[in-house]
Amino acid sequence: MTAMNNAEPMVKANAVCKDFGSNQVLKGIDLHVQQGEVVCLIGPSGSGKSTFLRCINHLEAIDGGRMWVNGKIVGYELKGNRLYEQSHNEICHSRSDVGMVFQQFNLFPHMTVLQNLIEAPRLVRKERKATAVARAKSLLDKVGLSEKADAYPRQLSGGQQQRVAIARALCMEPKLMLFDEPTSALDPELVGEVLKVMKDLATSGMTMVVVTHEMNFARDVADRVVFMDDGYVVEEGPARDVITNPQNERTKAFLASVLAEPAAA
Repeated sequence: MTAMNNAEPMVKANAVCKDFGSNQVLKGIDLHVQQGEVVCLIGPSGSGKSTFLRCINHLEAIDGGRMWVNGKIVGYELKGNRLYEQSHNEICHSRSDVGMVFQQFNLFPHMTVLQNLIEAPRLVRKERKATAVARAKSLLDKVGLSEKADAYPRQLSGGQQQRVAIARALCMEPKLMLFDEPTSALDPELVGEVLKVMKDLATSGMTMVVVTHEMNFARDVADRVVFMDDGYVVEEGPARDVITNPQNERTKAFLASVLAEPAAA
């Protein structure tokens, strides 16, 4: 959870823009994420948080500006003074250094938990089965699911499936983990088990960028919180400072809304 400020940023976005037709979703995002840092992106729906996350992994190609991950330009190769778009295979190879966990679990339903975990290391990295299986079993133990290795996704709760999804992403030994509202599809009583796994991962020193509406998680686990609205970074700073004492009026209004206690029935 402690950022290494003297190192090259793990993520560097300079004036990043993204359009969907006539709708400009990202309007010049400048953001750096240091190695070992945990950054939470917060803001209202439609503010561009998930789109920005997908741009980091080149699941969406940016329309302006430039993005680097681990010192390399995302999706392109610089030759001389010109940028050339990478091939599909080159992009997939670069993407293997970045793990991503989505709102939906996206597990292969016809595969067991163990098979889900070893699929990518064997296909993408051509690992020996024994090596992939050993790592997968170790990760299942870390997320508290070692007894579920032979189960199928349909036999698991939503929280268990999301923990499997996290373990699957970690099986590729990524340098960066992206989380796109990983608890939003879960029943409330299952949220805690997923957040615990994420807290443990943050404590281990993994660089993480998390889109979340879980303000307590952001306050307690993140090094930094970034508030986005209407395609802009409106406010950013140390997590506790932003959440407990926001400076921007738009940030204040958003946090007042999401932190307000439900009205009594």
